[in-house]
Amino acid sequence: MSPIAVGGPELFIGDDTTYVALVRPELDAADEGVRAAAEQAGVSPEEFAGPGNVWALLTDVEDGEGDGFELPGLRDIEAEDFAERLLAGLAGAAPFTVEAGDVLRLEGRPTGDDWAFTAHVTPPEGHDGPAQSLETGPLPGARLLADIEAFRRSLV
Repeated sequence: MSPIAVGGPELFIGDDTTYVALVRPELDAADEGVRAAAEQAGVSPEEFAGPGNVWALLTDVEDGEGDGFELPGLRDIEAEDFAERLLAGLAGAAPFTVEAGDVLRLEGRPTGDDWAFTAHVTPPEGHDGPAQSLETGPLPGARLLADIEAFRRSLV
């Protein structure tokens, strides 16, 4: 289960202390914070919330201080392609690498029925965060498969 709630599609890999997540947040126009921000911006809450179509890559590396950046050029079809390649890697039952452009390289290794990952994250130009690598502990393979399939269905 994801420790983040974005309201839109999310592909979360890790646990609540170390994770990488590909998300497309959706703002709720009824949320008090959104309403206040919209008022401050001089627009309606619905206009402020917008269509929720900008993807982001979020990370947290054991300190509770999450980070992330927007991926404005990413489209749903590319997110789905990443998920399909991740599924194919998991089906191979051998170490594999899947990339999401220049910002994410995900290396998966089987550990029995579970999987461990090393995520190499390189923020795009203009983001002030450093490149980082993070290691997940073993993650149940069956849960990963179910999460990826749920992610793919959420893109429709």
